[in-house]
Amino acid sequence: MEILWVLVALLMIGFVAVPFMRRRRGMIEQVPPGHPDAADPANYGFVRQEELDVRMPGPDQDLLDVLDLVQRTQDYRAAAQLLAGTESEGERRWQRVQAFAGAASLELAQRPGGVSENPGGQWLRVWRTEQPKDAGGAAVHAEFLVQQAWRTATPGTDEFRIIMEEARAALGEAALLAPGDPIPYIVELSVARGLAYKQPEFEQVWLKILDRAPNHMGAHLAALHYWCAKWHGSREQAYGFAEAAAARAPQGSLLAAMPLFAVFEHLPEVNLVSGFYQSEVVSKAMHGALHAVHSARADDPMLAHVRHLLVFFLVRAERWAEAMNELIHIDGHVGALPWTLSPDPAAEFAVYRALAVAGYEANGGSPATLPH
Repeated sequence: MEILWVLVALLMIGFVAVPFMRRRRGMIEQVPPGHPDAADPANYGFVRQEELDVRMPGPDQDLLDVLDLVQRTQDYRAAAQLLAGTESEGERRWQRVQAFAGAASLELAQRPGGVSENPGGQWLRVWRTEQPKDAGGAAVHAEFLVQQAWRTATPGTDEFRIIMEEARAALGEAALLAPGDPIPYIVELSVARGLAYKQPEFEQVWLKILDRAPNHMGAHLAALHYWCAKWHGSREQAYGFAEAAAARAPQGSLLAAMPLFAVFEHLPEVNLVSGFYQSEVVSKAMHGALHAVHSARADDPMLAHVRHLLVFFLVRAERWAEAMNELIHIDGHVGALPWTLSPDPAAEFAVYRALAVAGYEANGGSPATLPH
């Protein structure tokens, strides 16, 4: 996978140097800026690269407002209030828990603190101290510890294990504070991956989630990582898990897109040709994801996640018009797979967006022909 992203990075450099391109006789031909055939994403009203929001996959203005307030004032109360008013079984609560935990973790990395300085993320510590029975704060603290383990330590080391064990204790406390809440167990899925739970032990955690939120997309994505070949499963187990989730997905559920995420997790290390992305396995997974997107509620918090991954696959498969149709829904936010695997998610997203625009225009498309 590292090689794949190195090659994509090289492709990104080419697009920085020559941003406008067109396709002729099956080859990419350079087109100078200002040329009538130049493909400019700005013509479609797309956000400039430097203005892309890397924090989230899609808009959540309430969360952004609260994050800004908490980080500016170091007062946790707005975060506690927002989580208390967010449906406990839903995707949005899980996303907000991750966002608050991530904000505290990044603050701590930027401002470790010392004798004369308060460390970053101090508001989370105060939250846990002043409201020890608040289930939201307990969940954020558990997720914070998990993110700290992955961010600051190496899996398999004593340091990593110690932080993960602390996270396991914290999520146990969070589960006691809110017995019906699936989030502590979703947090535990990452702990299970890091501490290499045996499969029967992992499945016990998974059953607790199914009892509380059987169609939770975020939980399924977290569980998929465990079943992948690079962790504790195999390609076959990951595909089987994803396909079973898609098969039992109720109407309008984005679980039908799970096979596409399984394909992404098992991409060959080097494959930049379109043939692989036009294969039966990939095409079937894309078809399921496209059907899920078109059937889902417009306000489904996981919709943007699926659209972002679809852009990656549709561009690779040279399905330009379909890629453009997804881009108009997600442009502006890039905090999702696959872009977040890059050191510069905005630049990575901008490359694929430019490819989509160039391919779309090379096949007769224009801003006037793109439905909004």
